Amino acid sequence: MHLDFLQAAKDIQDEIIEIRRHLHQHPELSKKEYETTDYIQSYLIGLGLDAKKIQDTGVVALIEGQEPGPTVGLRADIDALSIMEATDLPFRSQNPNVMHACGHDCHTAALMGAAKILVKYRQYLQGNVKLIFQPDEEQGGGAKHMIAGGVMENPKVDATFGAHMNPLLPVGSVGIMPGKAYAASNPFEITVKGKSSHGAKPHLGIDAIVIAAQIINGIQAYVSRQVDPLDNALVTVGTIQGGTGRNILAQEVKMAGIIRTLDPALRKKTVETLPEIIGGIAKAMGGEASINIIVSSSGVFNDAARTELVGNSVKKLLGEKSLIHMDNPTMGTEDFGSYLELAPGSFFQMGIRNPEKGAVHPLHSDQFMVDEDALPLLSALHVQVVFDYLAEAKGK
Repeated sequence: MHLDFLQAAKDIQDEIIEIRRHLHQHPELSKKEYETTDYIQSYLIGLGLDAKKIQDTGVVALIEGQEPGPTVGLRADIDALSIMEATDLPFRSQNPNVMHACGHDCHTAALMGAAKILVKYRQYLQGNVKLIFQPDEEQGGGAKHMIAGGVMENPKVDATFGAHMNPLLPVGSVGIMPGKAYAASNPFEITVKGKSSHGAKPHLGIDAIVIAAQIINGIQAYVSRQVDPLDNALVTVGTIQGGTGRNILAQEVKMAGIIRTLDPALRKKTVETLPEIIGGIAKAMGGEASINIIVSSSGVFNDAARTELVGNSVKKLLGEKSLIHMDNPTMGTEDFGSYLELAPGSFFQMGIRNPEKGAVHPLHSDQFMVDEDALPLLSALHVQVVFDYLAEAKGK
């Protein structure tokens, strides 16, 4: 029997878009997605699914097929950003300083649409599908928190797939990349301690601000001189706070930033080297400095075979011209990599760019918009990937 997933998605396109607009109007920040999870859970229960809340603000539901087989995980992130929306959309955010500026409302709506299609065709499923609606992606801890809550077990997930809206790709296209796709992240906090004195007598004190400036230079020198130019590492100091007066040497400075790396070995080297650089510079200048490095998102490493499967699903569903082979990974972070470490799969890019509809602004922009025609395409592609993976697994 031929199952037309694309037509099934187009049949519910208005519903998927309505879901997305509701979510866009009512965004919630990381770890505070209470109304969002209520909305998702209610919708899934309405489909006849046993949708359960997990880890406070996450939702998980299992669709069991008529035949036994592997379990495929599909994940959507649900949190928004602390941004005041600047669009004039009729469904713009109603929550001040909170906006879905990264497409998570689209990810969620598309997966909810996919759930409806999967329920419609569950009699043909040769395995199971686990729907994962994850909070707290923007802060980088949501995936690991969901995993700690058992989302990848009972039944064990064998492969995971997910997608991200991409405003650089034209609507109707899908980008894939095997191997390294997103950087791993390590947020950090640095404390520099000196000794205050009158600004007219600097020799009687130890200027923590000057030390901090040299530490920033030392960090950047590490990246440019101790990292292979053909490898990828970024160390960003995003905030610096210190000092009490214009004529007083600062006694303490606090800085915060993030390390981004693509290679696990380089990640380890960087985490081990930066404390030595920071402490050494401070000591040489008579002060002290310490760094607290946090282990956050794993890098996204896409399984080659399962990324090829996604590519074949795209060609089958949307045509060969819709498939884009992406050449370069991003130094952006995405905690989907934590799922891939347990159940290899692929994280792909969904094109949403359309200048005619104003969908040209970058992610995290206060003017971010999408071409909503991409939503049913993503719903259908989720379903196509599931059926193709389960068919391939049964054939082995």
